[in-house]
Amino acid sequence: MAERTAQPRWYALQVAWLNLTFWPIFFVATILFAIWGAATFFAMLPIDRRRADWLIRRGISRYGKFITCCGWPLATVRYVDFAPQEKPPFVFIANHRSSSDPFLMSVLPLEVVQMLNIWPQRIPLVGFFSTMAGYLKVRQVPFETFTALGSRLLDEGVSIVAFPEGTRSGSRKMGQFHGAAFRLAQQTGTKICPLAISGSERMPPRRSLVLHPGRISIAKLPAVTSCQFREMSPFALKNQVRQMIQEYLDKIEA
Repeated sequence: MAERTAQPRWYALQVAWLNLTFWPIFFVATILFAIWGAATFFAMLPIDRRRADWLIRRGISRYGKFITCCGWPLATVRYVDFAPQEKPPFVFIANHRSSSDPFLMSVLPLEVVQMLNIWPQRIPLVGFFSTMAGYLKVRQVPFETFTALGSRLLDEGVSIVAFPEGTRSGSRKMGQFHGAAFRLAQQTGTKICPLAISGSERMPPRRSLVLHPGRISIAKLPAVTSCQFREMSPFALKNQVRQMIQEYLDKIEA
């Protein structure tokens, strides 16, 4: 009985320590990044817009990497690439379990932008920097405009990250996929690269800010090429990619 009581107490101490150390660092790092990002962007903008975009995206990636390390050793992140020989750009398709998932995209060693839902854009700093970095706001523009913006980014060698469930599942159960990212990939002939995220559903849980100890895994699966999906409908394509992610997660989480 004493051992059973000690285990929950030890876990509660881990939760408390993780949150008491992570959140102060997170807020300080966010303020410092905001100051650096705004100064860098407005200093570079009159000189070279493409260079300014690249600097902001690189800064966001480094900021994300720092944030994902702040929970160590109680919260760790592991990235594995099953097809490192493949060349960008990609349309990355990721499952979505937690509000931490966008930060996890910093593990990708590429220049990327993300497709955003409406609610993150209402967060002041997120909305500001996502606009400066050229993130795609698919629900706020006509699909033709979204396709034109996405095509330009892909032509520049910038990869695009989409969470096609549209919202966090909050659990291991994956929602149905929306089709905008898949139609963009088909229209531009860009490789679709599945990303399988495991372990983030309690970092933090949905409708909570309390982080729980654990290990997050992000797996970059082999891409689906335009030759493979040329004759497929967007519906069939999104279901195939969803199945690829689900099969991988079922294998590692069984």
